[in-house]
This record gives sequence, structure tokens and C-alpha cells, in this order.
Amino acid sequence: MKVALGAAKGLAFLHEEAEKPVIYRDFKTSNILLDADYNAKLSDFGLAKDGPEDGKTHVSTRVMGTYGYAAPEYVMTGHLTSKSDVYSFGVVLLEMLTGRRSMDKNRPNGEHNLVEWARPHLGERRRFYRLLDPRLEGRFSIKGSQKALQLAAHCLSPDPKARPLMSEVVEALNILPNLKDMSCSSSYFQAMQAERMGSYPNARNGSRFETGLSRNGQPARSLSIPNGPHASPYHHHHLHRSPKPSVSKP
Repeated sequence: MKVALGAAKGLAFLHEEAEKPVIYRDFKTSNILLDADYNAKLSDFGLAKDGPEDGKTHVSTRVMGTYGYAAPEYVMTGHLTSKSDVYSFGVVLLEMLTGRRSMDKNRPNGEHNLVEWARPHLGERRRFYRLLDPRLEGRFSIKGSQKALQLAAHCLSPDPKARPLMSEVVEALNILPNLKDMSCSSSYFQAMQAERMGSYPNARNGSRFETGLSRNGQPARSLSIPNGPHASPYHHHHLHRSPKPSVSKP
């Protein structure tokens, strides 16, 4: 959540605090750099565009970015707004929570696209455990994970006008890194774990969720599908660490 908060602050600065509004247009995990203390910085502004001015509602542009992160209305119309970045942030937040990649052809049918797989379950408050990375084994805040999933659902709204501003995302994330109500002490979570172990008998030794590690796709200059095996940001952060953070304000 510290990484998510830092990245959200970067987008909020571009959208709402910069001298001229900037739309990042290629927000994804591999464009978030981390220093030794896991402070997040945004990198690779090659696809960034100036935001709409003079009362315009959007910027019309050729569709570019990375498949799986681009907002659906932008893909369909080429109309770019800051809410396109908000959608991409929702995808990245969902990746962090689930331990899945935005696109993964190695998953079973119906699970290739993370957002399509997760969307039907995002509103199930009592069964939110099913969405979280099982490798966390209860080491997460119950309240925090519920709020984070609700925030992801809000960011991923099909209606761009219903998505929050990035400053609102920052406000929602601010409290999450410090919550201490660990799920592993919950009897409900223990029951869910027992159910999961019954459904997936090999999950405990990792065969069900065995993963490799790779970059989450190459930097894209047009819509592309990232290749490489599934990677969990919880075990080996595929948010790339850099000893030299970029110059963007957190």
C-alpha cells in the first residue's frame, strides 16, 4: 500500500498540481520505480500528453499504451482524459491485491483478463478474500483490503465520470499502510483458507500458483500484450527498483 500510495501521489501531481495538466497514458507496474525504501517514482514519460485545455473535455489521439491497462473508452474512441489514468491505476492496484498480472494467457479460460475476471467479485464484501493473493496467508488488514478493493472497483468504473480524482485516491490510500487488523486472526479467514485448501489441494506447496518472474511487458509505444510468466508483486515486486528515482514529484 505504500507503493500504491506513492504512485497515486505521482499521478495526482501530474493531473492536478503540475503547471499544465499531464495525462500519463501508460501507467503500469513496470513504469513504477522503487528506491531502497520502496518509495515509488513514475518513469518513462514517452507517451505522456498535455491534458485538455480551453474548456475541452478530452484530447483526441491515436490509441497507444499497453493492452490490459488502457481504459475501454480510450481504446474505443481515442478520447483521452485524466480518468484514463485513473482506470490504469485501478488495474495496477488490482494486480497488487490479487498477485495476478493484468493479462495472463497461462491462466484458465475466463481468467486471462484480470479486470474481467475480478469485476463480478468486487462487490462481494463478505467474500473479498477470494480475490486476494493466497500467498499472503492472512498477512493483510481486513479493513484495509476491503477498502483497497472498493477503491479499485471505483477506479475501474465503466463510466469514466464515475471514477475518482487521483487526489481522492490518495486520500483513500493514506490510512491503509498503518492498519493492523490482521486477517490471519480472523475465524472467517481461517474457514476460507480451509475451503481453499479443499478446492485446491496443491495450493499449499505452490503448484496451483507456481510463478515465474519477468518484466510486466516491454515498454510500449503502441497497444501491446505483455509477454512472460505470471509474477506476484508480493514475493518479488515486479515493480522495478531503481537506485536513481526519476525526477517526477511523488
